[in-house]
Amino acid sequence: MRTHEGSGSQKTYAYYLVDHLRWRVREGLTTETIKLLDLHRYMGAVGAQVPMPWGQPWRLPPKNPYGSSALGTAAACLKGFYLHQCVTRDVNPELRDALAAQRLPTQADRSRAFLGHVKTAMPANPLAPKRGTRRRHPKMLPEGARPELLDVVNTARDEMVVTWLSDTSLRIGGLTGLHLVDLHLRDDAPCGDCKSPHLHVCHRWGNPNRAAAKIKPDWKLVDGVITEGEIYRVSPAMISSYFKYMTTEYAKYAGGHGMLLIQLAGPNRGEPWTTDAARGMLRRAGRRAQLAGRITPKAFRHQFTNDIMDVTGGDPLVAKAAGNWASAKMVDEVYGHPDLHSPEFEGALQAVWGEE
Repeated sequence: MRTHEGSGSQKTYAYYLVDHLRWRVREGLTTETIKLLDLHRYMGAVGAQVPMPWGQPWRLPPKNPYGSSALGTAAACLKGFYLHQCVTRDVNPELRDALAAQRLPTQADRSRAFLGHVKTAMPANPLAPKRGTRRRHPKMLPEGARPELLDVVNTARDEMVVTWLSDTSLRIGGLTGLHLVDLHLRDDAPCGDCKSPHLHVCHRWGNPNRAAAKIKPDWKLVDGVITEGEIYRVSPAMISSYFKYMTTEYAKYAGGHGMLLIQLAGPNRGEPWTTDAARGMLRRAGRRAQLAGRITPKAFRHQFTNDIMDVTGGDPLVAKAAGNWASAKMVDEVYGHPDLHSPEFEGALQAVWGEE
């Protein structure tokens, strides 16, 4: 894990590695004795489709098998761990050679790499699941989810969370990790990064609730003012819900930690609110509102980006900037789908068919 010090991958890889090491203990294997076939068995036990018997399933209910993305992360973690162990300890050369496989570079690999035209090989992971070339459209919120959720939430804090997730593309880790100094909810804030009301999402390792932002751009505190970081524009509804929460619940229960979201009940009242607690609140509110499916924070982010694409006529550059996405190409591939019931689509078909 020290090789990933300071990166968001460290905590994620730690969870996957602990799960694998527990399975390895059950199977009676060690780094010296484990083989590539055993690693394939483990991938099958946690959800991968492998053409072989893998024994008892490892992730039993209420745990779910890993999805495609989680399987890819687990495969990368296992490859990195065993290559590091085999090289530094000079053991299990058979597994080391099997994991150090290579493949021919694709056109995308050549385009991304410096001097890509001279590349002849790329590292491959024999444990990674096969990925399709077509992206699955992300899950959106149910129709009318926002007003339904606002009708059933119990506190001003929960109302603010639903509003802030709906009007931005904030991730839940960034939202629960906000400090009061990160909020510049007025025009012409002294940070100079944005003229309109906005907030700064800053990655901090030492948050009391262990919440952390996924994206980690540099940020700094200059004369008591937060600058840089990941910047999100703030809507009037967000500002209104913020002041309602601050003048009622926050003023009554807040401690001296300086974080935005706090617990409102229980023995830890006034302490920072955790990411898991925010997810649980959304899940319970969705049940009370009798909304289809499970309400997750990520669905708000997808819905916001999809709505931006619809309003702008499918402009991925605007959606990228509004949602703080890393790539306009990815936004276009995932969210740039045509509306099959729009007048423009119907008109194009009528024109091709030769009808008025």
